[in-house]
Amino acid sequence: MAAPNDLSITVRDSRFGRGQAMPRWWCNGDPVATAWMNSLSASFPRGEALFIDSVKAFRDGAPAKLEREIRAFMQQEVNHSREHLAFNRAASDAGYDIAGVDARIAANTDLARTRPPIVQLAVTIALEHFTAMFAHMFLKDPKAFFDPHGPQAAIWRWHAIEEIEHKGVAYDTFLHATRDWPRRRRWMLKAVIMLRITRRFIHHRSRDALDFMAQDGIIGWRAKARIAWYLFGKPGALRRIFPAWLAYFLPGFHPWNRDDRALIARYDSAFADAAMPAE
Repeated sequence: MAAPNDLSITVRDSRFGRGQAMPRWWCNGDPVATAWMNSLSASFPRGEALFIDSVKAFRDGAPAKLEREIRAFMQQEVNHSREHLAFNRAASDAGYDIAGVDARIAANTDLARTRPPIVQLAVTIALEHFTAMFAHMFLKDPKAFFDPHGPQAAIWRWHAIEEIEHKGVAYDTFLHATRDWPRRRRWMLKAVIMLRITRRFIHHRSRDALDFMAQDGIIGWRAKARIAWYLFGKPGALRRIFPAWLAYFLPGFHPWNRDDRALIARYDSAFADAAMPAE
């Protein structure tokens, strides 16, 4: 399987929430959902900078189609970083101290950058699979995260659309970079990295969510129980993405084995600001 030949990766240079105050508990008054979503947003600017650099390292010699997709991927990720920086500033203006969270994220991305380039790319494809799974779930059933009627939901719909569009770019870059590897060696690297990333992702994002909850006075075992129930009980986003996570380890896996572009069509007209030029 490969990316569809008719795939269009559209760069939507959209901006959200400028000059508008964000409620402290912007997820419909739910401090737990707000904490989790804030923890995701806090991780995006530094994480996406790592993604861009890891893919860029293997751009030379890529087929022309993949090279164009890499360029669009990078443009989309730059825009995502810009908008989530603005979103994070709004969360800070709403009263959250994000300095400690950001320092931990910086330490983790700095550690990732000490690894060999191909390992950094394997980290990227694992985390891109997480973002693609979350994007699919958000567009299919956004209430798996929060009730999407507030003004802050728009940035997450926009981000989800573009994550689906470019979900195969880093993976195709990885396949290109390891094209001379035995299949077993390639699978072992991506599988081991995914297992490590899964553990670290759940741990770090939950820890950062607990940091935000503590700033609201929600602490101790009750805080841990509430974030665990949110993620694995109801609405249970992590529980619900488990089959898609498991598919990553199957022979012949490719992000586009599940063609979910129909989800994009539900929302895309709202963000048709700019299109990737045809070549």
